[in-house]
Amino acid sequence: MTPIVETSLANSHSYTEYKNVVSALLKEGKATGNEQSEDLTHYSELNETRMNRLDKTILIPDENIQIVKQLKRDYIWLVISEGWCGDAAQILPVINKMAQYSEKIELKLVFRDENEDLINLFLTHGTKSIPKLIILDKNTLEVLGDFGPRPTQARQLIIDYKAKHGIVDEQAKTDLQLWYLHDKGLSTQKEILDLMVNLE
Repeated sequence: MTPIVETSLANSHSYTEYKNVVSALLKEGKATGNEQSEDLTHYSELNETRMNRLDKTILIPDENIQIVKQLKRDYIWLVISEGWCGDAAQILPVINKMAQYSEKIELKLVFRDENEDLINLFLTHGTKSIPKLIILDKNTLEVLGDFGPRPTQARQLIIDYKAKHGIVDEQAKTDLQLWYLHDKGLSTQKEILDLMVNLE
């Protein structure tokens, strides 16, 4: 696993670099990833707006700031994502804001389709679902844990919708975005911080 992680880290971007790649492709009318369509470009545009808004508005409560500030080990948070992913647009700004409060966390992002070997190690029920946060020991690159593609409650919302309607359609996506809006990133913070506290 370590050689795959090393290769992915060599291909990784900072949060700002990741956003810049997405923006540059959108200027060419393209989405990130191997597949191109009007829908994916449209989602990418929506997500860019969403992320820019969340970068300004997302709040990390004081008690959560204290947890990340008190981490003792050095970590790399390696996130697998794509610009068109609606869950990523809601979760990445939260992860980035948390990482900014800690000298012990280095945040790196990679694009899923450019790092197939990596995503294949972190499948969700056999699918390449994103975003996926991989928590690494910075010194050894040992994988210590992972989170994603979405918080438990959001995951349940989609499971329940699919059970009732048989598909995940635009209404399901709208319901999910509303859930994120009301949750304000708190579930994402709690689940990731629970993981971190257990690792410490």
